[in-house]
Amino acid sequence: MYELIPAADGPQYDEEAERRFVEEWPEFIFHDEGVTPYRDRRVQYFPDWEFYLVSDERLIGGCWGVPIAWDGTVGDLPGGFTDSLARSVTSYEQGVVPNTFVLMAAAVRSDEQGQGHAGRVITAVRERAIARGLGQVIAPVRPTLKSSYPLTPIETFMHWTRDDGLPLDPWLRTHVRLGATLLAPATASQTMTGTVADWEKWTKMLFPSTGIYTIPAGLTTLTIDREADLGTYVEPNVWMRHA
Repeated sequence: MYELIPAADGPQYDEEAERRFVEEWPEFIFHDEGVTPYRDRRVQYFPDWEFYLVSDERLIGGCWGVPIAWDGTVGDLPGGFTDSLARSVTSYEQGVVPNTFVLMAAAVRSDEQGQGHAGRVITAVRERAIARGLGQVIAPVRPTLKSSYPLTPIETFMHWTRDDGLPLDPWLRTHVRLGATLLAPATASQTMTGTVADWEKWTKMLFPSTGIYTIPAGLTTLTIDREADLGTYVEPNVWMRHA
């Protein structure tokens, strides 16, 4: 039996979750400085929007999200992951009443993948959001297969399909199978910057000269400026709507 519980109700899982749920993510994804001003306030304002999926007291997966106000149009979508976080925090402080839940991230421990757990997590949190009055559920989805096509624009990649009409990308496909629809590209969902040394550490690559590079697990390219000692990576996502 699977149960989605608030993370605050399962502190015994915190240490394992912190370790398990970063296993499948590239190191650079954790260096979006645009997130920093909002991280602590998000935890303070929305502690009830972070969850663990457990079964027989075993941690299986987890997810978290934020509530925002969204008018339902593509034009009013946040810019992506970072902008969703910023909108949720600033709107809360301004007293704006939310009507939409943004599923920001979902993860399944590596030794439990391939068993439908991601679908359980997404379905459970979607139902929880709707039950609590957030009738619209959207997500800035990170398409996992995109790293194999870093030179292809996200606007093109998101519409690639298999012979059965489902998305070529497995993570987009998971969402579609759960009833989600493609909304729009989020061409600048997150921006990661760092020194050349930072990027060499994060990617385990060398960047001998100024230029544009493909990097492991990168959905697009990294721009290196040796003179400025700066690397810039702007990650695209895909907006999807679940409700």
